[in-house]
Amino acid sequence: MSKSALLASTDLDPLLPYQQDVIRECLSHNVTVIEKSRRIGISWVLSWLAVTVAMSSASAGGMDVFYMGYEKDMTRQFIDDCAEHAKLLVGVGLEVGEEVFPDPANPEKTIHVFRIKFASGFEILALPSVPRAFRSKQGLVILDEAAFVDDLAGMIKAALALRIWGARIIILSTHKGATNPFNELVKDCQSGKKPYHLMRITFDDAVSQGLYRKICQKLGTEWTPEGEKEWYDEILAEFGDDADEELHVIPANDNGVFLPLSLIEAREQKGVPVVRWERKPAFALQSKAAREADARQFCEDRLLPHLMAMKADTPHVFGEDFARTCDLSVFWFCAIESNKTKRTVLVVELRGVPFEQQRQILFYLLDRLPRFRAGKMDARGNGQYLAEVTVQEYGSRVEAVMISEAWYRETMPFLQAAFQDAEIVIPADRDIQTDLRAIKTIRGVARVPESRLTDATGKSHGDAAIAAAMAVAASRAEPEIYEYQRVPNQHAQLQGGRMSIEDEIEREDLGSNNDNWGLRGSV
Repeated sequence: MSKSALLASTDLDPLLPYQQDVIRECLSHNVTVIEKSRRIGISWVLSWLAVTVAMSSASAGGMDVFYMGYEKDMTRQFIDDCAEHAKLLVGVGLEVGEEVFPDPANPEKTIHVFRIKFASGFEILALPSVPRAFRSKQGLVILDEAAFVDDLAGMIKAALALRIWGARIIILSTHKGATNPFNELVKDCQSGKKPYHLMRITFDDAVSQGLYRKICQKLGTEWTPEGEKEWYDEILAEFGDDADEELHVIPANDNGVFLPLSLIEAREQKGVPVVRWERKPAFALQSKAAREADARQFCEDRLLPHLMAMKADTPHVFGEDFARTCDLSVFWFCAIESNKTKRTVLVVELRGVPFEQQRQILFYLLDRLPRFRAGKMDARGNGQYLAEVTVQEYGSRVEAVMISEAWYRETMPFLQAAFQDAEIVIPADRDIQTDLRAIKTIRGVARVPESRLTDATGKSHGDAAIAAAMAVAASRAEPEIYEYQRVPNQHAQLQGGRMSIEDEIEREDLGSNNDNWGLRGSV
């Protein structure tokens, strides 16, 4: 399908910005998944796209369009919208044909197929949402309200078979629970397990981009801010407790469990070191020299042996969650193996450790970390200091992260995927297990709740879980690393080898005895 040709032939002016984005993105990607709110006109705008595609010639990217809804009324509404758009875009009314025949899988049922034919030779067909309906088909596939079809996996598998000959596929739906196959598809897109383009359009997105204004225009009423606010509140009240899922695109929480205990235990391995260091409040009042000496002794006695055991030829990354008093600062280090498994090689937990000693310990670790590739650090609140000085010291390999709901939404699917796909190895440690189990799905987003947990040493706040998520995110980073190659010393080349720093200093000293004042050559 020619994106540029179809975009050029598609009149986007009557559409709202988010509706225009839908058409652009669907024409730009082979498979597009859209999680959406109700009542914002996404199915309607796809009927606009369907007409544009079907009315175009093959040279301009035209092809047949197949629409599937989970019920007859949906398919009838879609095909009626297509007929209305065709009259506007083509200039003539086109007849909607309906065919009824027995369902081969159940003779007691009938199948309804709606059809519009265009002069281009292509047509739009609205079909039942069963995988066998794709047999011998080729074109643009629109699978509407995918969360409500009986066999979504089978539908997607059958639709993807059409990709062999260049079909495009659009899968859209409102949500129907966190464990619904459609939400599993969305999470697979978020984590990169499925290479599909993902769009998310909420009711608030639509309202902010003019949905109510468009409604007023269609009804012939005057738009006012007060009227929009009243209308918005009425819609939310109408949906009540279902507003989060139906309008705000937040799948209903089925049970809240993000990482089941069995899955965590399956990734645990005994012998992965977890080093803990706690200092009392009085430690912060000791002299700078005393604090530095104590921290240096801790590094040399308890951390250096683990650093020396790491593989020198393996890339390493780290993640960090910061705390100063109540919670833990956690440094989580992973080796990235050749099969991309993120093998935890060291976890360091600090409690009650002053800012400067946290910096001292982290720098000690990073200075000796083999093939240090990337790190991500919690930059909220007091953590901003440690993240900032680490970025200053190690450059773009380290990212200071402001944790937010958007960060949780984007990052946690990768952590979950690493556990599900056996691409992570973690310590067999009770407190770390507790922190990982603390992650809950709240309003459709996995996060660490605000409530605190009790671990073996006091209070925790899921700190290790955040550090682990940061480490997994760092494993996907592609930082720019600047290196240099030393210019060969001309004297060393003449002598057939590399000249040491000591030799160069000696040469400069000898130069002073030859009256060239330590300069190469003569004056």
